[in-house]
Amino acid sequence: MVNIIIQLSKYVIIVLMAAYTFSCFSIFTRNYEDEEKRVLIRQDVLMFLLQFIAFATMYLAADDMRILFLYGALALVILAVILLYNLIYPNVSRLVVNNMCMLITAGMIMITRLSSDNESPYGTAIRQLIFVVLGVIFGLIVPILIRKLTFLDKWTYVYAGVGGAALLAVALFASLSGGARLGFEIMGINIQPSEFVKILFVFFVASSLYRSTEFKNIVITTVIAAAHVLILVISTDLGAALIFFVVYLVMLYVATRQPLYAIAGLGAGVLAAIAGYHLFSHIQVRVEAWQDPIGTYSGSGYQVAQSLFAIGTGSWFGTGLFQGQPDTIPVVETDFIFSAITEEMGVIFGLCIILICVSCYVMFLNIAMELHNRFYKYVALGLGTCYIFQVFLQIGGVTKFIPSTGMTLPFVSYGGSSMLSTMIMFGIIQGLYIVREDEEEKLEKEKEARDGVGRAAARKTTKNRAKSGPKFEEVPRQRTRRK
Repeated sequence: MVNIIIQLSKYVIIVLMAAYTFSCFSIFTRNYEDEEKRVLIRQDVLMFLLQFIAFATMYLAADDMRILFLYGALALVILAVILLYNLIYPNVSRLVVNNMCMLITAGMIMITRLSSDNESPYGTAIRQLIFVVLGVIFGLIVPILIRKLTFLDKWTYVYAGVGGAALLAVALFASLSGGARLGFEIMGINIQPSEFVKILFVFFVASSLYRSTEFKNIVITTVIAAAHVLILVISTDLGAALIFFVVYLVMLYVATRQPLYAIAGLGAGVLAAIAGYHLFSHIQVRVEAWQDPIGTYSGSGYQVAQSLFAIGTGSWFGTGLFQGQPDTIPVVETDFIFSAITEEMGVIFGLCIILICVSCYVMFLNIAMELHNRFYKYVALGLGTCYIFQVFLQIGGVTKFIPSTGMTLPFVSYGGSSMLSTMIMFGIIQGLYIVREDEEEKLEKEKEARDGVGRAAARKTTKNRAKSGPKFEEVPRQRTRRK
């Protein structure tokens, strides 16, 4: 009977996830605030239903009360996030908040399932929930800071100095982990500075390009950006190095509109990749595993091969929670969690996660395009590119589309540094969303003031006209809200 319930539940979960994902894009077609609110409320209902069914299924499969306690704690945290954002920041993007909560939910479901097989059952899930709570605290503080601190565009070299020093400390003093120097362990918690430095890097590039796009300043900015990337390459943190490189190229092209800079950057990137392949054996191992994971199954290709087996086993609808073997994939909670999700919850569920990430990126671009302050515009663009490219690197690596870079899937993978940095990133975006709303409100007030002056002048010129004549009543328009 339990097996029948598990098999039926996976189809219900997929339907709920697909309905939620559809609403992420249908909301862009809603022109009125009331319609948008109905869609957002529907998303919340779908998300809480998905949580309940997934955790109830896992409880039936494992018969462990700790799963129900984790469900209750997660539901309370997600509910608190939605309510607090509504109370503290009524003007934030509710779609981004809902997407953030849904991605956290998907990650917690799979981390709970995976941590049931650990030496300390559900310890990983409990730690992840603590990271979520800490991240929410940061995420609620950051928007007001972005709105109030008007001097952020002045700290160009502070961002570069702090970020470069943090990366250099990792390159010099961090211990090797999986062939790369990623961070430090403090009180049993691994801290990965590159996750936070990428935010400082975006602010550095944005403030530098906001100050000037003359050739001399472009050269200086490029040299400092290249130094960040070089330090990461020396640390063999290739995923972070790729993110920094791509983010800089995108921001540089948008700021200058010079294709020559982009072409030169891509050429330099290709040459650097070739040099890195010949200089670092770690890169050669990753490429070898990518080219033929089955042929190198007993060695470097084992991880990628197990990932592909998991995705193939799950097929479109998955095997059902607790019905697969995702624990056979090394470091599955961090680098390969997408493979575990597709094995037990199905490829359709995995595609929905990708689409939710894309809808977040669309919102980031929407905010960037409509901001009037160029510094904030560059920041929104840089953070959006940073986010979506990390998603691409993670999913591309586990599906053998590109060599594995060891990146986490934001909000979904286990990890404190990843969770906190992504929460801060989304908090910054929400702050920029509020700034955009302030800009629109200011423009509307200026327009109303101009219209008032115009109407006063019109009344003065028609003062002596006949009082009789046709009168027209203004038809009240429905209230609209910008996405």
